[in-house]
This record gives sequence, C-alpha cells and structure tokens, in this order.
Amino acid sequence: MSRPVVVVVGAGPGVSGSVARRFADEGYDVGLFGRNRRVLDELAADLERRGAAVGLAQVDVTDEAAARDAVRRLGQHAGRIDVLHFNPSAFREKDPLSLTVGELLEDVALGVGSLLTAVQAARPFLSAGGRISVTGSMAADAPWEGAASLGVQKAGVRNLVHSLDKALAPHGIRAVSVTVRGTLAAEGVFSPDRVAGAIWAAVTTADAEWRSEVPYAG
Repeated sequence: MSRPVVVVVGAGPGVSGSVARRFADEGYDVGLFGRNRRVLDELAADLERRGAAVGLAQVDVTDEAAARDAVRRLGQHAGRIDVLHFNPSAFREKDPLSLTVGELLEDVALGVGSLLTAVQAARPFLSAGGRISVTGSMAADAPWEGAASLGVQKAGVRNLVHSLDKALAPHGIRAVSVTVRGTLAAEGVFSPDRVAGAIWAAVTTADAEWRSEVPYAG
C-alpha cells in the first residue's frame, strides 16, 4: 500500500462501508475488520473497483488477542496507518430493569473496549497527522430505555475519545467522535453516505480548529 491508509474497524454495509468508500474515493487504501466474511468480500470488491488496495480480516474485535494481531499484521503490511475509524456497537433490546450486568459488560466490551484494543495495536503505525474517528450517537445524551446498553456504550466511547485525543495530541495524532444526532436512514441527511461525509470533514479538520467531539445534525 503506497497511498495513505484508513483502517475501518467493524466494517459492514452501513456507515462503516460508506466511510470506507469515501476514503477510497479520496485516494486512500483500506483495511477492513469485521465478523461477516461475505460482507467484507463484497465491500472489498467495491473498493478495489474504485482503485483502492484492500486488506481485510474476519475477526471478532472483542477477542483482544485476535484483534491486536489483525491490526498489527495490517500495519506491518502497509507500513503505516493514517486513519483508524471505529464503528462497532451492540444493539440489545433490553431495558435497564431486564438488562443483566453480564450483558451490559459484554456490550461495553464491543462498543468501548474494542476501541482501546484497536488504538493500542495501531499506535506504532500512527505518526504525526494520524487520526482516530468514531461513529458516535445521540444515544450518549438521550438514551432510549428500551436499549439501555447502547447509550452506555456511546457515552463511554465518546469519553474514551476525549481521553485518547488528550493523550495523543502531543504526538500530532488526534481523535474525534462524530455524534450523529438523528436516526440513520437509507436516504436523506442521515443516510450512511451523508454521515460518512461528516466523518471525512471531521477527520480532515486542521489542528488549530480540532474538537474531539463534532455533532452532525444534518
């Protein structure tokens, strides 16, 4: 991979796929990490048609050892990681009176903990100018009680992004959570492509104007 490299963690057909396509169209090569091999293969084929070199790994990102190894192998192959985009979250339709502690922790391991794993594994391949982005949600501020763990995940991952940004800023690496303040839809301002455009805009913001949270309201 001779071009800049974006790694998409939790790659799938929605926002993460649109992010991968947007970066490919902007001249990036792409690393894809996800659980569904068929989805990964279909997305990779689309990206290759757009001119991107693509590396992919079918991996459960909550498996810390496997996820670290996958990110390291991609980084070693490419020689660099310029942008790490994190998309995973768990949607479990349980209110806080029926949600168990075990279920909550399992969901947080995916929606928050696996960001930590990915960033730590990617860090040796990130240099000044590197960026970390996360698909955030209004559930962080206005959770739906019917899926209580989602709000916890989104609030937690946003908090972690703030910490990562402060820790990495002295090295010229920045982190941002793009808070989607609306419901994703196939078309309109909350379509995956439009959200991906907001993520691209956040990632390409100059350091002097950088914020570790950027709201997207359409």
